[in-house]
Amino acid sequence: MPQSQISCPRCRQLIPAQVEQLFDVTAEPAAKQRLLGRVSNYARCPMCGFEGPLSTPIVYHDNDKELLLTYFPSELGLPVNEQEKLVGPLITQVMNRLPTEKRKGYLLRPQSFLTYQSMVERILEADGVTKEMLDGQQKRVGLIQRLLQTTTADVRAEIIKENADLLDEAFFGMFNRLIEAAVQSGQQPTAQAMSVLQEELLDGSEYGRQLKGQFEEVQAAVKTLQDIGQGLTREKLLEIFIDAPSDARLKALVSLTRNGLDYSFFQILTDRIEKASVQERANLEALREKLLDLTNQMDKALEAQMKAADEFIEQVLTAPDISQVVAQNMEQFNNEVIAQVLETKMREATQKQDNDRLQKIQQIVMSLQQASAPPELELVQALVDAPNEAAMEQVLAANEAMITEELGGMIGSLMSQMEQQAENPEAAALIGRLEEAYRVVLKYQMKKNLGK
Repeated sequence: MPQSQISCPRCRQLIPAQVEQLFDVTAEPAAKQRLLGRVSNYARCPMCGFEGPLSTPIVYHDNDKELLLTYFPSELGLPVNEQEKLVGPLITQVMNRLPTEKRKGYLLRPQSFLTYQSMVERILEADGVTKEMLDGQQKRVGLIQRLLQTTTADVRAEIIKENADLLDEAFFGMFNRLIEAAVQSGQQPTAQAMSVLQEELLDGSEYGRQLKGQFEEVQAAVKTLQDIGQGLTREKLLEIFIDAPSDARLKALVSLTRNGLDYSFFQILTDRIEKASVQERANLEALREKLLDLTNQMDKALEAQMKAADEFIEQVLTAPDISQVVAQNMEQFNNEVIAQVLETKMREATQKQDNDRLQKIQQIVMSLQQASAPPELELVQALVDAPNEAAMEQVLAANEAMITEELGGMIGSLMSQMEQQAENPEAAALIGRLEEAYRVVLKYQMKKNLGK
């Protein structure tokens, strides 16, 4: 989201800030993190050092939790009727985005809050966050702000030492999310400062050192597996597990080879146990229990990730502008679980011949492809969008350097993909446009070669 130029509340100098008034989580799930993570409506002045929230009216909406919340800063000093004029259009925008079947009674009764903090507490309460959990989160946020405002490394080290009890999994998870949010919103100075601070936190705290240790164990596990390479078998994998120097290394190895721990693997381990001596048998049985426990934990974690990914994609599919929501949430699509869920949903929609749902899923896929697409794919899109052959030739003439054998191969590959979805009318129509583009590209290449 682009930043605006605002006047610093203290020194009045112009500074960049991300200002938003509508946080519609139903249309854009990432909006919630921008609000709670103080990415939006928060000022950081490099001139005078001011850091704090901006006095901005806010409308927050979450259809799933039936929340429509409004906050109007009292310091703005506007009468109620003027406040309604400002937030009214935002509420109307929320309602217009929702399909008729999702417009419920809560939309007629927005909850108003006198303070920003009370609104945040209501949002978190709906997520099952208790007052104690919220207090802990506020302490962690306050600690992060204090550390970022401290310019001396020695003083930061002392602050880290004094607050060791707050530097836990929740703290580092929050810290990573804030770094990601700063990067995504273009706040590079803040992101860089937080990256430097992250290294100090990892080295200066007990939990941080544990995280670094886990990372080093993963690196060692990767090297062990790379050294074996293509010769890795289930028998060799069992030997690697037996020789693992620590439970941390064993956990890292299992995380990298989970697919290999199948029925056949455990049958090999059981056979080994039955043939082992008394002492070796006890060790192997203990190893089997550890492996079963680790695989069970990983499977449950993956199941939870798949469920969260499924819910997220369903939210995107109900958005009025799917392409916009995808563009605004690219970081959440950047994982294999999301890709697996998308593939499953596309296959199910194809089997059920649900063309409307399939079209929406394909729109997500196309938006993702466009965001990471090579320039050649943009050229193919321009050719497909061209109204006739003459227009296609104009597009090619403007991009002569990109007219290579790879371009023809890319068009051919796209045609093959569309042919697999030929029952979809839109895919069938696209095949025709791709065939025409392919023919024009070949014709243009021949003319170019003959002219040499």
